[in-house]
Amino acid sequence: MAALEEGFTLSAVPLGAGPHGLLGVEQSDKADQFLVTDGGRTVILYKVSDQKPLGSWSVKQGQIITCPAVCNFQTGEYIVVHDNKVLRIWSNEDVNLDKVFKATLSAEIYRIHSIQGAEPLVLFKEGAVRGLEALLAEPQQKIETVISDEEVIKWTKIFMVFKHPVLIFITEKHGNYFAYIQKFNSHTLSKYTLVLGQEEKSVIQSFTASVDRKFISLMSLSSDGCIYETLVPIHPSDPEKDQRVVRSLLLKTVVSDDARNGVALTVLDQDHVAVLGPPLPSSKECISIWNTKFQTLQTSKELSQGTSGQLWYYGENLFVLHGKFLMVIPYKCEVSSLAGALGKLKHSQDPGTQTVPHFVNWETSRGHRLGSQNSEQSKRILRRRKTEVNVQNPASKQLLSAIKKDSEKHIEEELCKFLAIKPTPDFNTIIGDIVSELLGRHKAEPSFYPRNSLMQLIQTHVLSHSLCPGLMEAALEKADVQVLQLCLQQFPDIPETVTCACLKIFLSISDGSLQEAEINMESVSDYSDSVQEEKMEEQTEVLHNGFNAEEENCGNCDRELNKKPQDAAEETMSCPVIPKRAALLNAILHSAYSEMFLLPHLKDIPAQHVTLFLQYLYFLYLKCSENATMTLPGLHPPTLNQIMDWICLLLDANFTVVVMIPEAKSLLLSLYKFVKSQICICSELNKIEVSFRELQKLNQEKNNRELYSIEVLEL
Repeated sequence: MAALEEGFTLSAVPLGAGPHGLLGVEQSDKADQFLVTDGGRTVILYKVSDQKPLGSWSVKQGQIITCPAVCNFQTGEYIVVHDNKVLRIWSNEDVNLDKVFKATLSAEIYRIHSIQGAEPLVLFKEGAVRGLEALLAEPQQKIETVISDEEVIKWTKIFMVFKHPVLIFITEKHGNYFAYIQKFNSHTLSKYTLVLGQEEKSVIQSFTASVDRKFISLMSLSSDGCIYETLVPIHPSDPEKDQRVVRSLLLKTVVSDDARNGVALTVLDQDHVAVLGPPLPSSKECISIWNTKFQTLQTSKELSQGTSGQLWYYGENLFVLHGKFLMVIPYKCEVSSLAGALGKLKHSQDPGTQTVPHFVNWETSRGHRLGSQNSEQSKRILRRRKTEVNVQNPASKQLLSAIKKDSEKHIEEELCKFLAIKPTPDFNTIIGDIVSELLGRHKAEPSFYPRNSLMQLIQTHVLSHSLCPGLMEAALEKADVQVLQLCLQQFPDIPETVTCACLKIFLSISDGSLQEAEINMESVSDYSDSVQEEKMEEQTEVLHNGFNAEEENCGNCDRELNKKPQDAAEETMSCPVIPKRAALLNAILHSAYSEMFLLPHLKDIPAQHVTLFLQYLYFLYLKCSENATMTLPGLHPPTLNQIMDWICLLLDANFTVVVMIPEAKSLLLSLYKFVKSQICICSELNKIEVSFRELQKLNQEKNNRELYSIEVLEL
């Protein structure tokens, strides 16, 4: 039995836009961290559990990264190749790739392989392999040609066999395929010709492989939609002689034979493979897991945004480019059994995926590969199964039909009927289809904008930005603050560009328009009262705890800043925005972000809006200061950390602009005083820390205490 769990978007920025698409995803020296190499100029280190980037490095304008970055597991450093011949080696502490170690080699590199327990190996386009240390010792050494003219490397992988690395790479020449096995314990290179069956006239689109002690099991997904297996010996009988190995049919028609792009294959364990591609000519792309032992489809998940035909897996995570964003899909594969292959095991199943056994001709066994499955019969089975799903969900079928032609009110009625029905296993998929249909009609008919239906769908808690990126785009076009607020509260994967676009609308929309909108006010409570703007300055003067302010710099700063009329201390500050705008801004404060990707977009916000947002944040800080817990009233108010983080972000991005605005002068002065007061408080706490430590020591020495006593402790 196998299952695909709910996936999530790892990257908040579009990937794969470079000339070579997304080059690769590679394991770092930490199990939860991965290097993602874009086909342009950038390498990003992601931590999957936190769903955020830890670092990003780029080559100079005009340079192009030409193979995936890898981690040297022996040193913890990273290695990348740009412009085919230039090696760059750096560590987490480095910022600029132009200033890190550089080595220019004499031949073009196809791929760098790195694996635990061995030094990185460099595979050149001409088939030669070198260890990294040997190359760095003599970068301009001559690299021999191993493969013949017009022979091109198509795929490569590295394994550890008996604690020694074994490298396999596949080449193609005039439609013929060859496998090369390079062993590094004996330094032998073996060549095999892959013999296609007489019935095969297809092009191989994807390779994957697994290894045991004697053979490499090489699997290939061909343009006819079938998976073939070739057993390649690791230890050939005659290494000097070219040998022939025959491909045999493993699985028939796992993807549509019309699929020319967007297909990929990877082996998960000895009995399961993951396949990327459309199962039928008219269907959308899917990721599926097949049991090769019993030849059954175990589970599948539709990828509505399309893919690039690239698939990686590490541990229990599959990585796939969904649309323009890198998606992580956790999976589970249990020990293969007949009950599991037929879907008869009794345990819970993720409602977001379909686990339906897909039966094939049992005459096509692993041992004999004699029979073949009738593809037309297979298609009829799939069509019948699809019809059965529609019969089980008449409400969804009726709703999707209504969306194409009926009025918004009628669609709302049909949607209510659908949501009232008990959710089926494909509920998440149907919700995504409904949103896609609504947005598709809105795009064709701009006057059609079913806000109420969209809000009901958002509140089902199964949508995300990566699943329906057009939803927030449509709401931004309509300046629909009600839908935008709901999306910010519900979606966990909103890109920073969209967050900033929402912030611009929330700050620029008129008060009159906001009064008409229905805004969720849970995060706003008791903002109508004014607060003492100079409260923290008064607090600074009563917290001197015995030290002489005349002799301290921070005290001098306070006296200089306090040179103003006496009644200034009595000034009050009211909330600079109306409550509904405050609720929208609070939704921004709650949203997740990466500082690295957010800062550039904050610079595009007009200066007067930045000032308004800063005034509101400063008001929230003063409101927090009114109670000992430093919290705001309300059901889901912003926290003090969120407030302070956003103040820092806005000042980092816009300080040089804001400092020139006369209206912002008093606000910046207040923020400056606030920082100085915090420094003074910390300074005083540090002074008395030693005294408290001494008191603690004296206290520990007094062991014979009665129930009540009075003690005089001398410092």
